Amino acid sequence: MEVDLSVIWAGLIAFSVLAYVLLDGFDLGIGILFPFLKDRDERHLAMNTIAPIWDGNQTWLVLGGGGLFAVFPLAYAIVMSALYPLIIAMLLGLIFRGVAFEFVHRTKRMQGFWEFGFWSGSLIAAIAQGMALGALVQGIAVEGRAYSGGNWDWLTPFSVLTALAVLVGYAMLGATWLILKTEGETLVRARRFAIPLGVGLIALIGVVSLVTPFLLPDYLARWFGWPSGAWTAIMPILLALAVWQLWAGLRNWDDLRPFLATVAIFVLSYAGLGISLYPHLVPPALTIAKAAAPDSSLLFLLVGAAVLIPIILTYTAYSYWVFRGKVHPDDGYH
Repeated sequence: MEVDLSVIWAGLIAFSVLAYVLLDGFDLGIGILFPFLKDRDERHLAMNTIAPIWDGNQTWLVLGGGGLFAVFPLAYAIVMSALYPLIIAMLLGLIFRGVAFEFVHRTKRMQGFWEFGFWSGSLIAAIAQGMALGALVQGIAVEGRAYSGGNWDWLTPFSVLTALAVLVGYAMLGATWLILKTEGETLVRARRFAIPLGVGLIALIGVVSLVTPFLLPDYLARWFGWPSGAWTAIMPILLALAVWQLWAGLRNWDDLRPFLATVAIFVLSYAGLGISLYPHLVPPALTIAKAAAPDSSLLFLLVGAAVLIPIILTYTAYSYWVFRGKVHPDDGYH
């Protein structure tokens, strides 16, 4: 049985991106919710819930981006050419947010400026990621082996819609993370955030899911054709179960279930995205096989990944275990 290394690598990169979205998603969500928290003490408590783990969460972005460059260099070149402004905006947002996170507790005179930097950096990064996702899903113009579209092809109603969905989704992850990690007034406030954010997220997922199949003929055939449509019909059922668990967790004042249900909603939405895109890496023209580096390079890099990824997973799991439980106002990690 012949092993398709390009598909294995596509799965590894997809896993890295999903891990980044889930782990850094609630980090960004905390930043997005920042202005809506009660006061400076509550904002700093929210930051302390992610202080021990936030920088490690971004490891997955480096792994995903570096893997794409090394393993699918053609796709990397095309995507960067098409989405260059969004990629730069995302990186600048993440950098400014990271600097603000470190400086906000180091100064009194400019504390308000760095709090604004943490919020604005999180907002910009989330919007840029959402618009990049929408631009990729709607299709990137490729001619030969190069990007052939315009400078503003990424700015469309659909990319704005996906940006809004990602923004609300990250805020929902942040709210449910605060439910999991805080107590008292902060927990109650986070629960109040989670209810409208959850409704908005489900509505936006529904609109995106209805629009996506009509963007490209391949998407429509995969979701509504036969026999593929019989299998893809499972996804809305699973999503409905996750939504029910989210509502039940919020209604019963469960601290853990809302976060896990929100993670499940993200995972199922991501799986739906994979169903639409596969086997394309850059739709509609570039497949995984066409974009891949030579098998010798894929095998060489796979050996390194087989060592590196378990180490990252072990470190991540251990750090979350060490810093498990509720965070109190007198707990400080800075």
